[in-house]
Amino acid sequence: MKFKYLLLAPIALVAAGCAQLSPKEVVQPVAQPERVERIPVLPKVDLTRPLLFQYLVSEVAGQRGDMGLATEGMLDMAKTTRDPRLAKRAAEMALQSRQEAQALEAATLWQQTDPDEVQARQAVAGILLSSGRLQEAKPHLEKLLAGEGDNVGGALLHLNQMLSRQKDKPAALALVQELAAPYLNHAEAHFTIAYAAWSAGQNELALHEVREASRLRPNWEAAALFQGQLLQRSSISEALQFFRNLLGDYPKMQDVRLAYARLLVSDRQYAEARAQFEKLLNDLPGNPEVSLSVGLLAMQLKDYDAAEKHLKQALASQYRDEAMVRMYLGQLFDERGRYEEAADWYASVERGEQYIPAQIRQAVMLAKQGKLPEARQHLRQITVQNNQQRVQVVVAEAHLLRDAKAYGEAFDLLGKALEKLPNYPDLLYDHAMAAEKLGKIDILEQDLRKLIQIKPDYAHAYNALGYTLADRTERLDEARQLIEKALELSPDDFFIMDSLGWVNFRMGQLEKAEDILRRAYTGQQDAEIAAHLGEVLWARGKREEAEKIWRAALKENPGHETLLNVIKKYIPAVR
Repeated sequence: MKFKYLLLAPIALVAAGCAQLSPKEVVQPVAQPERVERIPVLPKVDLTRPLLFQYLVSEVAGQRGDMGLATEGMLDMAKTTRDPRLAKRAAEMALQSRQEAQALEAATLWQQTDPDEVQARQAVAGILLSSGRLQEAKPHLEKLLAGEGDNVGGALLHLNQMLSRQKDKPAALALVQELAAPYLNHAEAHFTIAYAAWSAGQNELALHEVREASRLRPNWEAAALFQGQLLQRSSISEALQFFRNLLGDYPKMQDVRLAYARLLVSDRQYAEARAQFEKLLNDLPGNPEVSLSVGLLAMQLKDYDAAEKHLKQALASQYRDEAMVRMYLGQLFDERGRYEEAADWYASVERGEQYIPAQIRQAVMLAKQGKLPEARQHLRQITVQNNQQRVQVVVAEAHLLRDAKAYGEAFDLLGKALEKLPNYPDLLYDHAMAAEKLGKIDILEQDLRKLIQIKPDYAHAYNALGYTLADRTERLDEARQLIEKALELSPDDFFIMDSLGWVNFRMGQLEKAEDILRRAYTGQQDAEIAAHLGEVLWARGKREEAEKIWRAALKENPGHETLLNVIKKYIPAVR
């Protein structure tokens, strides 16, 4: 089992700008046409002293936070005078204080006293929708759409925003279908139905409608992006082919090309993804998002010179999260073995949520240069703002000690921290891992069971306990139950899959162990998984294949302790 390492995650391409699109990203707010100010027809009511006094009392009450009194007074005046301005103000006050009934009454009065005012009808429709009264809102929405004229497409798309918070998604879909029915010659009508269908879980209907939207407007990128996402749900290869064909017809669709490149990343087709990002870079020179993506892909492909160039370009182009780019540059130089330069990049992160991780990485760089005392001193001078940050720093120091094989010191350090902060999951987990290195299995079990009690969804706690029981004891049935629970909580974790394969090996179920470990190793080319898979293959008589896997893993991880120990166990000549 690969124990979790908390200092800095590997390059997260998907999280750093290569994420798959969401329909929420596709459906952007619709720009409304500039509204011409109009003067409503006002009632012939004299501004008497009592009216003026009541108005002032209501406004002052509102300013002092007594919105109930303010709304009551303003609504009473509106009903007495039937002045749409007062009705509007009463509606605003009621909405501000979340008095739904009064807001609807005031907005309805506003709409009745100024029937040509679009905002009044929008207010009534919005309040009805927010309370789930969809059919009551329908006639208002129909009139709003009918009044849009040539702008009806934008208004139809706006429906998605208005209905986004509806809990009854099937009812929202039915309403959208009814409202869109007179406008099915507009691509936006089909897009709106598609989005509502997606929200209601009707993916086939959504796909049918978005295809119809694309038929009516073939070069509409929003519809293409949405169609690509819907295809992904059933087949990534089909989605990739769709994007590929579309770009053949419309090569200037930059948002589609970006989505295609991101999907290639998620499918681990890094070389092709990089080619697509570089095309975008040619079309959008200086675009920081694209520069970052190209840089991260170059890192993935170990083209460090290109990675450096593009990451620095993202920084120069003012990428929105400058600290994150500096962290990646630090990681880049770390991977190249240029630790002093890496430390300089980490040191350049001066504030924000990346500050503590950057300081920790500086310490790691010192330790990699053989300066463990300086690294520990650096960690201890970090100014922390809360206990969570304090835990991060302690865990980081423990990891440095662990890497230096100072397991006893790491165990003592974490133990002292636990005395002050006894219920922090990361401290409990790492204390357990330090106990495992010292053979203190009873303490490991005690820590991990407490952690599971505190945080019952902590998959790695179940996994670590299950793997240790499988590897160090004969409590194999219990070990398998714990690992299966971990896999249930985190079904795509290849390290937990590795543990499951190992416990099956320990139980003598070699064929099943081999199948599980092959899947784990296919998903994650990790040295420890390679060690376990090789051992199972050796036990099954597939020694040539086992040796091949071990040697390939050793080439990538020449100092990996677990891998070396397994190889020496079966091939003593290897040193």
